[in-house]
Amino acid sequence: MRGVLLDAASLGEAVDFSILEKQLSQLTIWPTTQRDQVQERIEDAEVIIVNKVVLQREDLEAAPHLKGICVLATGLNNIDLEAAKDLNIQVYNVQAYGTASVAQHTLMLLLSLATRLPLYQKSVAAGDWQAASFFCLMQHPVTQLAGKKLLLVGRGELGREVERLTQALGMEILYAARPGKETQEARPFDELLPQADAVSFHCPLTEETRDLLNADNLKTAKPDLLVVNAARGGIVNEEAALQALRAGHLGGLAVDVLTQEPPVAGNPLLDALKEELNLIVTPHSAWITPEARQKILELTAENLVKLTGKG
Repeated sequence: MRGVLLDAASLGEAVDFSILEKQLSQLTIWPTTQRDQVQERIEDAEVIIVNKVVLQREDLEAAPHLKGICVLATGLNNIDLEAAKDLNIQVYNVQAYGTASVAQHTLMLLLSLATRLPLYQKSVAAGDWQAASFFCLMQHPVTQLAGKKLLLVGRGELGREVERLTQALGMEILYAARPGKETQEARPFDELLPQADAVSFHCPLTEETRDLLNADNLKTAKPDLLVVNAARGGIVNEEAALQALRAGHLGGLAVDVLTQEPPVAGNPLLDALKEELNLIVTPHSAWITPEARQKILELTAENLVKLTGKG
């Protein structure tokens, strides 16, 4: 079976693609693929392997031999799934490849907010410690996480791992249901938010979760609430969270995701990094450990076995 990988560079270096080559009679690997190159590169393919390149209906129709698409990610929003179904093209994704990596990053963001790391780093860089009359700096109040309530949105494998790690710190865990999926065990997000000392999102971006944290419910939150979003940009309303942070109605904000990535048109959170705020922005890097990236290829190889029947 002939395959083409359209954007291998999106997985970075230090990963081994031979695990995919073993499942196919031929695999053409392209580091990147531009929009006007898609149809030419897939026209003879029986399998397309792709991370973020968009595959529209006209693309799939231009590949008459295509039997399957393997996405090197969990999200499928770059694939026209309706067209794939109409054309009898199987679509596979990968899940739970970066649980340890993303949970580790989430914990780092939460701990950094709690200890006001961004603010103390700026203070030290500005020479405040060197000029202090006392042996330490204490101008930024630090939060002890033990005994605090962490509200998790999403109780999949990743949410449960973050629960395990934060319980080791002595935190009490609350779980909020995704909108429309409330149960007795998982109450609505807006109902639980006022109780939370910290909140971390581990849910997909859907029309129901877009702006889940917004200007209205932020008014009900504790003024020292710590917010972590390593899920998807758009779940937290960036403008509303930034305004609350500036006004002292939010204790800290850490995001690994933005509404547009890369942020070629800029983003208010990036501009605000220059301000004296408990704010952290990381470049969608929670998933990028070598172990997690190689796991993507291992899971994709398993998906190729399903397509090819080759064990």
